Amino acid sequence: MRVLAITVANLRRLFRDRSNIFFIFILPIGIILLIGAQFGGGGEGTTWAVSAGEGELTTALVSRLEETPGVAVERHDTVDEMILEVERGTVSAGLAIPPDFDAAIAAGQTPEVGLVVRPSQGGSGSLVPILRAALSEVTGVVRVARVVAERSGAAVEEVLATVSAISAPGVEVIRRTVGDSLFPAGIGQFSVGAAQELVLFVFLTVLAGSAALIQSRQLGVTRRMLSTPTSPNTIVVGEGAGRMATGLVQGLYIVLVTSVVFGVRWGNLLAVTALLVTLSGVGAGAAMLLGTVFRNDQQAGGISVLLSLGLAALGGCMLPIELFSPTMTRVAHATPHAWALDGFADLVYRDGGLVDVLPEVTVLTAYASVLLALSAWRLRRAITAT
Repeated sequence: MRVLAITVANLRRLFRDRSNIFFIFILPIGIILLIGAQFGGGGEGTTWAVSAGEGELTTALVSRLEETPGVAVERHDTVDEMILEVERGTVSAGLAIPPDFDAAIAAGQTPEVGLVVRPSQGGSGSLVPILRAALSEVTGVVRVARVVAERSGAAVEEVLATVSAISAPGVEVIRRTVGDSLFPAGIGQFSVGAAQELVLFVFLTVLAGSAALIQSRQLGVTRRMLSTPTSPNTIVVGEGAGRMATGLVQGLYIVLVTSVVFGVRWGNLLAVTALLVTLSGVGAGAAMLLGTVFRNDQQAGGISVLLSLGLAALGGCMLPIELFSPTMTRVAHATPHAWALDGFADLVYRDGGLVDVLPEVTVLTAYASVLLALSAWRLRRAITAT
């Protein structure tokens, strides 16, 4: 119970500082939004969200898009659902086919087909030719049948049956992909940035707690705890648990908000939790170690920020590690950040599970075990010497 009380006290102390509200809850989401808006979206190929009714021509149009090389189609029941996917950046474009599409074509009218794209994706310049080609192919037979019927005076239905049976040789297009794609096709616009910022801010938030550890000793909080029936070991465990709880709160908040607001698919919840727990453990061990190395909270606070940002940059939190050279990739894996990002890549990019992230969880556990053991030893000495 005393360990839990120390943990809760650390959390209350963290959120009592109003500036932490900005850095923990507002800043991470703002950066994820900025990265997604500027650089997000786009794996290999194009994904269309389609809202369509029933009808032979409507079905043929959707099928024609699905057969287009490099195009994937997601079907949605309503236009609002389709627009929401475009806004979230999980698809390249949205297509709204009106319910009366077939009837309008049969009556010789020109139905309006809605195309929805995000301005940040370069507009509709590269998408319109795809849509026009599909529309021309699907409606071409009907338009030819109407012209022939007008000239011959025959019924449109009779001419349509005759024209539909005519086939002509076409051009075969073979599409090959050379090399490996950096990111899988259809990955959400905010998915890459969300994983990077989650790792960066979990470690940064936990490491910044080193200053509070020093303040506790300076203000006599630790001395007063020792005057009660609380052992030094209990204080050490409570302080470590408090910092791990801080990391979990930060990480789960980012996961929840990005899932609901940005549509990021984090995958297996148990695997996400395992990565967050072990990453928070690494940060807790590092924070407690810094809290015993420096004499005042200003030194610990400044160094913790510089160290967090430096490790984040080296570990792939500021530039996707997929863009690193082979040598820099090996160097990056000296940091826990790179291992955590590998784990989240297995979940977000490849729909992995707990088994897939076990190597990364094992490495992070090793980091955490070494840091927590060393920091616990030093913190116990510092507490008993207070």
